[in-house]
Amino acid sequence: MSTSMSSLNTTHPTLLDKLIPVREGGKLLRSILLALSGTLALTISAKIQIPFYPVPLTMTTFVVLSLGMAFGWRLAGATLILYLLEGAGGLPVFAGTPEKGIGLAYMMGGTGGYLIGFVLAAVTCGWLAERGWDRGVISTICAMLIGNALIYIPGLLWLGALYGWDKPILEWGLTPFILGDLTKVALAAAVLPLTWKFVTRKKP
Repeated sequence: MSTSMSSLNTTHPTLLDKLIPVREGGKLLRSILLALSGTLALTISAKIQIPFYPVPLTMTTFVVLSLGMAFGWRLAGATLILYLLEGAGGLPVFAGTPEKGIGLAYMMGGTGGYLIGFVLAAVTCGWLAERGWDRGVISTICAMLIGNALIYIPGLLWLGALYGWDKPILEWGLTPFILGDLTKVALAAAVLPLTWKFVTRKKP
């Protein structure tokens, strides 16, 4: 028990720290550029749909969770909040914008709970990554599943409150996406630990 608690209190470098080390005096500029790059990646992922069963696959949740794991909880949280602020300000950064609305009007619709979940998931996955959960396949899967749950819980609660619990909320907001999300979890479980092995490999 004490060993387990100790591991949760031990902070590890993030993948980003290994790939792009912080330079003297450049931390703020680095964070700003990475946050902007993260919101760009989120915007692109929201606009691309990949044919999949039973519904087309988007990579938004994969990018949200991967940013969390790679950035760490502070930068990931700031990136997601910036992304929501961009959307609230009227930029067409979300899926279905501007066709289905824009700004706060869009955010107060059916996707509002999921957008809140994005922040919770990114922060939590970032915190877990700083405890080394992105280094192994099983721990990465566990972190990603926790992140997915934190997206869906507020998303479904929001849908239920908005449209009524007499509606098929799970059929609207959960069951069609399970297979796609499991596929993205498997992809993350392959990519993140392999990337760690690559960046930490000792040169001969």
